[in-house]
Amino acid sequence: MSAVPRTAPSNARLAVETLGVTIGGRRILDGVSLSVAPGEVLGLVGESGSGKSITALALARLLPRGAIATGTIELDGRRLEALSERELCAVRGRDIGLVFQEPATALNPLHTIGAQVEEAVRLHSGASRADARARAVETLTRVGLPPDRVSPERYPHELSGGQRQRVAIAMAIALAPKLLIADEPTTALDVTTQAQVLELLRSLVRETGMSLVLVSHDLAVVATLADRVALLHEGRIVEEGAVAEVLREPRHPYARELVRPTRVPVVPGTAPPVRVGSPHALLEARDVVREYPGGRGQAPFRAVDGVSLRVARGERVGLVGESGSGKTTLVRTLLGLAPPVSGSVVVDRCDLYAAAERERRAVRRLVQVVFQDPYGSLNPRHEVERIVAEPLYLRDVAPSSRERRALVERLLADVGLEPAHADRYPHQFSGGQRQRIAIARALAIEPALVVLDEAVSALDAALRTQILDLLERLRVERGLAYLFVSHDLETVRAVTDRVLVMRAGRIVEQGPTANVLDAPEHEYTRALVMASPGIDRALAARGL
Repeated sequence: MSAVPRTAPSNARLAVETLGVTIGGRRILDGVSLSVAPGEVLGLVGESGSGKSITALALARLLPRGAIATGTIELDGRRLEALSERELCAVRGRDIGLVFQEPATALNPLHTIGAQVEEAVRLHSGASRADARARAVETLTRVGLPPDRVSPERYPHELSGGQRQRVAIAMAIALAPKLLIADEPTTALDVTTQAQVLELLRSLVRETGMSLVLVSHDLAVVATLADRVALLHEGRIVEEGAVAEVLREPRHPYARELVRPTRVPVVPGTAPPVRVGSPHALLEARDVVREYPGGRGQAPFRAVDGVSLRVARGERVGLVGESGSGKTTLVRTLLGLAPPVSGSVVVDRCDLYAAAERERRAVRRLVQVVFQDPYGSLNPRHEVERIVAEPLYLRDVAPSSRERRALVERLLADVGLEPAHADRYPHQFSGGQRQRIAIARALAIEPALVVLDEAVSALDAALRTQILDLLERLRVERGLAYLFVSHDLETVRAVTDRVLVMRAGRIVEQGPTANVLDAPEHEYTRALVMASPGIDRALAARGL
């Protein structure tokens, strides 16, 4: 393959030449060359498995054990591959900040969020505990987590996915590094918070001269922030250039495929959606209130405030709202995992929190969930067969080992995987494949309703389309109802019949999806729609 014409800056802070990475005899990266100047943002784009994350790890010399790397990486003229591990530890965090894709696994579950940002400051600056704590609070506030709303004493599991991502960003930028490597930094964020974080990153680049490598599958995010774009495909850069040039007039066929918008899933013979207002409610929440304890001397925080909703059999309902609006807390309450302070949750005429345990066990089979982060929700120590079969304990009679194996293989086939995949572990799959495993697990006991909590937000455009097609096919074949919890308004528009908009723990607007998103009545809904990024809108806003 001929070399891609380079448009790299001459005064590069980061200079990468012919980077190659081989893992287990497989060539992951081949001849990757990149440059980023001070105050410049380089967008690194590609589908799942293209080598984006491996490139990000290679830049910080954090490749997995056994990986063989070739080529050179220079930061301000300093050859990183020539440094010892001890020297690299001093560079990481101080000169190079990293934001990883999966905050649930990047944050320590045993430490509070304040302590984790404070540790990053103290480790590299020698600041006192008091000064480090003040810097931690300041940085958390800057990324949208002020102490009066989100106490630094909270633990990661007490936060939403978007809030955890903001903690990860705070840890990376606390010391204003020369180079920030951000691997999908806004994947878990709603559109308004995403806009805030992108503006934060832009201001850091502008004010400090920091260089930024933005790894993302979201081309609208890249259009919002990047100066130049490099497209990775099968470990090689197939196109590179100015952001407007590459995203508006892509030359390579792969690049043209990436810029296609999310389409509505089409399944031959699709049954019409259940009519809104059907009396046969499968799930109904009535005036649900849920609170969290406040920090020291603070009043309890009301995360869900008098929410009522219903999902009929076969219906596709969307739930949207910014990070911290209460979506995830509401979902946990609907699933029977977090008892409400008041109100009720009724599944198939059974009150989840008032019925006897035997009745609750019976109706729990009807509702299953697919979480946002498949890597964090799948036990890394278990094989896929055990993971997919996990919900079978809800059955009155456990299947035999032979029956269980046959069921797992059938479920894997239903979601587009091979029967032999049952003997593998989660780390042996791509992100899209892991999400398919999570979907197979949710279907194991034939539920009537599947809750999808940001189930496609971490996937690139091609994989997102595949998963949405899969979900629609399964809905038609099995008569499933879906509750889509998402910050991606375009995805919600494509796959739901009705949408509810949540803000500060309350439902502020609801109705047919097209009506709400095309002609929103509430000012908050209008703000969400306006903040929803698009390639053309993002480029036009920058005058490109």
